[in-house]
Amino acid sequence: MSDKQAHLNGAYYGPSIPPPTRNYHRPGRASGCGCGCCLLKCLFNIIITAIVIIGLAVFIFWLIFRPNKVKFHVTDVQLTQFNLTSNNTLHYNLALNMTIRNPNRRIGIYYDRIEARAYYEDQRFDTVTLTPFYQGHKNTSYLNPVFVGQQFVRLGADETSEFNEDRVNGVYDIDVKLYLRIRFKLGRVKTGRFKPRISCDLKVPLNTGNGSFGGTFKTTRCDLDF
Repeated sequence: MSDKQAHLNGAYYGPSIPPPTRNYHRPGRASGCGCGCCLLKCLFNIIITAIVIIGLAVFIFWLIFRPNKVKFHVTDVQLTQFNLTSNNTLHYNLALNMTIRNPNRRIGIYYDRIEARAYYEDQRFDTVTLTPFYQGHKNTSYLNPVFVGQQFVRLGADETSEFNEDRVNGVYDIDVKLYLRIRFKLGRVKTGRFKPRISCDLKVPLNTGNGSFGGTFKTTRCDLDF
């Protein structure tokens, strides 16, 4: 009995309890990617949304306006003088008739600046500025640049030989380029300015007064380069 009493009076704590596990967290070190990943994800979603909206806007614009390429042609040329002197001075008299066809039903074009340049063997020999104008829907407009005068041109031996060959044949390879500054009108909206270049590679017969020595000029389509 005394043994039991002594046992009951003694301190009894039961089995030992292990200490709790502690997690130490250092400030500034988030687990995973945290806010950085959220920011990148939001930015990615914004970019994708913007691309979809722009693509949809372009598609709707095409459905409404259905833009077609403007066409440039040289329909007639009169070359009455094209002589090269011994000191490489070119004397010329060149007149062109050109057409500009706007096939679009809902797009008008403002030609704010029209600069025509004439070249022979990559040497520019004259530049003229034409009158600005507005071209309406499904409309054909006409340009009549005229190049008259004399100009020193740098022709090497190969270019001079080419000129002599053209003179014998009575047909000259002359390039005429238009440098434009244009705006489009879409309903009541006007776009910003564009600067396309029109290139016309022409085979021009010399007109001696008794008819064209090198034959008849053929209507030539020009290339449009934006």
